[in-house]
Amino acid sequence: MAGQILVTGMGIITGLGVGKENTLNALLSKRSAINDLKYLQTIHKELPASEVQYSNEEMYKLLGISPDEVYTRTALMGRIALREALEESGIYKQKPGRIAFISGTTVGGMDKSEQYYKDFLTDDTKSAYIEAHDCGATTDLIAKEYKGHFDLTTTISTACSSAENAIILGANLIKTGRIDVAIVGGSECLSKFHFNGFNTLMILDKHQCRPFDKNREGLNLGEGAAFIVIESEDSVKKRGISPICKLSGYANTCDAYHQTASSPEGEGAYLAMTKALKQSGLKLQDIDYINAHGTGTGNNDETEGIAIMRVFGDNIPPVSSTKSFTGHTTSAAGSVESIISILALQNDFIPVNLNFSEKIEKLSFSPAVDMYTNKELKHVLTNSFGFGGNDSACIFSKCK
Repeated sequence: MAGQILVTGMGIITGLGVGKENTLNALLSKRSAINDLKYLQTIHKELPASEVQYSNEEMYKLLGISPDEVYTRTALMGRIALREALEESGIYKQKPGRIAFISGTTVGGMDKSEQYYKDFLTDDTKSAYIEAHDCGATTDLIAKEYKGHFDLTTTISTACSSAENAIILGANLIKTGRIDVAIVGGSECLSKFHFNGFNTLMILDKHQCRPFDKNREGLNLGEGAAFIVIESEDSVKKRGISPICKLSGYANTCDAYHQTASSPEGEGAYLAMTKALKQSGLKLQDIDYINAHGTGTGNNDETEGIAIMRVFGDNIPPVSSTKSFTGHTTSAAGSVESIISILALQNDFIPVNLNFSEKIEKLSFSPAVDMYTNKELKHVLTNSFGFGGNDSACIFSKCK
């Protein structure tokens, strides 16, 4: 059995830029990446989103991949994030033990499937993209550069909790001694299919989203990829490296209340946070910041807020949603926001909740609009909730 689960590397790409440094600078300067659409070919130009500011062709060049190779946008972003995570951890230069690669996605290669669907029906010129469509194929494409380096490669698809569940699966594999190192997270590009799907649900805001605001009107979609390298305590000691932080608690629950809505009392969210706290052994007052799921929708923000109130009572720590920066990166959200939470932990600041104006009446708290840069952070909690009430929470802590 392993001891602590330690974080040793991180990689990220979103509309805020490529890499941890660009992400941190955007958070500190309060710069949102939500803007008019540039790359997604949709008629719904009235709906803003957060796109990675590289075309597929530019990402091919960035990665040094031949344009003749078959890659989807989700896979290209994933490779960029994976490369940064492996380089920081140092495991790309060695094979310290049994390594797993676990990636979360739901869109997968749908961006190319919808683009070439008519070609699939009439000729064979784009048939290679049929094999690149499913979620597992996307994970294989992301891992292709490191073929033979991973002892286990697998995919999780639980909608917006996918990447956080990838973290949880990796941690459980380490805890049970099945692997020594796990690269965990997710990647998700924008596609017309899921863009239109969210629009059909009537939960997309025509302006920049306003999480936890009384007058919120919905979410803005985003795209991106993020991966975290987690290791057993023994692996870190053998490699003689210093960890970034530790994963001190986590939990996944499912309240199965509704296909798309949270229960009025936020039962799934409440259970996920409560179980993560119990596993960590921390007290309520030890949590210094909550990175909320905070989509900006009427249902989520109210019910998540009620769940936070149920857990923390009268001593609620600073809460913010960083989807006002990145948009909702759906299946990648759990790892994108975990890295944002770890950056906050490393640099002792609270990412602000952009666009907030007026408190939700049923909630006893307002989200953080101040960075609290004079306060040391020791433990941060991040939430990711998926359709069907598949809710997850992770707690990251500084190493003593």
